[in-house]
Amino acid sequence: MRVLVTGGAGFVGSHVAEALVREGCEVAVLDDLSTGHRRNLPRGVALYEGDVRDARFVELVFREVRPEAVSHQAAQASVARSVREPRLDADVNVLGLLVVLEAAARQGARRFVLASTGGALYGDVREPAGEDRPARPESPYGVDKWAGEEHLRLFAREHGLSAVALRYGNVYGPRQDPRGEAGVVAIFADALVRGRAPVIFGDGSQTRDYVYVEDVARANVLALRAPAPGPGGFRAYNVGTGVATDVRTLYARIRSAVGPEAPPEPIHGPPRPGDLRASVLDSRRIAAELGWRPTVDLDEGLRRTVAWVRAQAGRPEEG
Repeated sequence: MRVLVTGGAGFVGSHVAEALVREGCEVAVLDDLSTGHRRNLPRGVALYEGDVRDARFVELVFREVRPEAVSHQAAQASVARSVREPRLDADVNVLGLLVVLEAAARQGARRFVLASTGGALYGDVREPAGEDRPARPESPYGVDKWAGEEHLRLFAREHGLSAVALRYGNVYGPRQDPRGEAGVVAIFADALVRGRAPVIFGDGSQTRDYVYVEDVARANVLALRAPAPGPGGFRAYNVGTGVATDVRTLYARIRSAVGPEAPPEPIHGPPRPGDLRASVLDSRRIAAELGWRPTVDLDEGLRRTVAWVRAQAGRPEEG
């Protein structure tokens, strides 16, 4: 299978590209390297450097690659930034998606998998939310991901695409940018490894469903290879663990993974606009229909992430 991975040099996208290569797929990557890095690409995977909002460029890439399937990971991924810059968020997460969808339809791609969101889409939930829960987004990021799913649903119906939206929990693991605004695990781990106390926004009682990036990549592979979805050609799946962990507990477990040299106490800052109080996902649908279940528990995932952060500490920047 020929697969184009947008955002494939980034955090989640590069793991998806690796997993597809291991499955024997012919993989190409489209990425503007605004947050991704060439070093993340699997050996032998072609990189087309450019922006998903550039319709002419995207069309040329599709004509050259002729993908049978698309894994759309490219996104503006920060809730906080979406609150500050809602037009930018819509530009990337809605209009950029439409550019890719139009090219996919014109060039004959048959399967399309969209990286979506669970927490930001459902709003505050203290019990695991299933896919049938009504959308109640509380940030521009959540609104735009929901709009993206609806556009994908329409394209599936109108253009014969087989489409899947994967609603991620809070993805963490190696290659997550500790200098970004999203990715609390990477931010905390990097600060603690460097001997600095990280900032907890709010009181730290906020809960999230943390899912390891390799498990998320495997969900993408299953979604690309699964039989076509049913009526309408569209299916949404949550990708999470069903376990809610509060920020204070997360900090303590990362600190334990770092070891005794970690600073003992974090710094507390004010809550950030758009942040949810609680989020946890019910992933029984993807387990039943695609056979996906998380395989890496939080402590093991944190251990692997801290080991990666240690290896990166002091490493010079590269493209």
